[in-house]
Amino acid sequence: MLTSGGDCQALNATMRGIAKALYNLYDSVDIVGFRDGYRGLMYEDYRLLLKNDFSGILTQGGTLLGTSRQPFKQMTQPDENGNNKVELMKATYRKLGLDCLCVLGGNGSQKTANLLRQEGLNIVSLPKTIDNDLFGTDETFGFQSAVEIASNAIDCIHTTAASHGRVFIVEVMGHKVGWLTLYAGIAGGADIILIPEIPYDIKAIIEALQKRQRAGSRFSIIVVAEGAISKETAALSKKERKTKLASRRYPSVAYEIGAEIQAITGQEVRVTVPGHTQRGGAPNPYDRVLSSRLGARAAKLISEGRFGEMVVIRNNEITSIPLEESAGKLKTVDPNSSIVEEARLLGLSFGDR
Repeated sequence: MLTSGGDCQALNATMRGIAKALYNLYDSVDIVGFRDGYRGLMYEDYRLLLKNDFSGILTQGGTLLGTSRQPFKQMTQPDENGNNKVELMKATYRKLGLDCLCVLGGNGSQKTANLLRQEGLNIVSLPKTIDNDLFGTDETFGFQSAVEIASNAIDCIHTTAASHGRVFIVEVMGHKVGWLTLYAGIAGGADIILIPEIPYDIKAIIEALQKRQRAGSRFSIIVVAEGAISKETAALSKKERKTKLASRRYPSVAYEIGAEIQAITGQEVRVTVPGHTQRGGAPNPYDRVLSSRLGARAAKLISEGRFGEMVVIRNNEITSIPLEESAGKLKTVDPNSSIVEEARLLGLSFGDR
């Protein structure tokens, strides 16, 4: 097994789920752990995991195997020594005589897993990401724990925002999708939520802030995804958008929006970026249960020889889908979905109207 891409709180819990189920299903089983994701698979950097390795890790964040980012776009490019990365991984797999490779990873990791499946390797994958953006599963492990941390950050901001009568912007992780920002914003009682799927209009944001002022509110909380974009930016071509973002004068979108609000309204604006704290700490109880269930189902797939599948949760039932159905597809927030409609009914603004 290997863990790939960004870390999250429930990686250890998921590996534990896989291992415990395998130990129950088989009288004898060897579990090999590759260090630092696909890099370990490429360069034969692994260790044999023992039962004791999985003891006491249900509540531990991070990953006992370590992880690294190996971009899918670069998988077909030679490494620094001119070696074919895919062939290196296939060679390690066959040299060790593996029956299956379990991949715990997000979108890019799943694309590489699907590539290895196409190359003839037996693959079972599990959906990991705090962004909750993997197509085909209702939720990914790590998501709810990250929502809890981001929500707690917003809760803490509320008291200082109310004390000083300021506008506070909390920037939440999420480059391409807004699930984490949406859930944390609702849970944290935000006034304005800005996500990539709903481009914002600074005039609409200002109007929402002024509406609160007229109603007697001394402060406002804006929760913004790091990938949020304005309507003007959204109208640009992909190349033009990339050029504009590269020339941005501010550290991130939160600071840019804050500067615009302050310049137009004269209100004091403060920006808070929880950053990688959203990936850290122990998994919450929900993720511990979800990870244990996903891990157990992965072991069952292995025992039944059902390879090339990703374990998912749908309608609170653990099942699996062909890996190729998910790999390379993002699950985005539908601007017309019921959760967005319900948030609007609660009086939240998405900065678009």
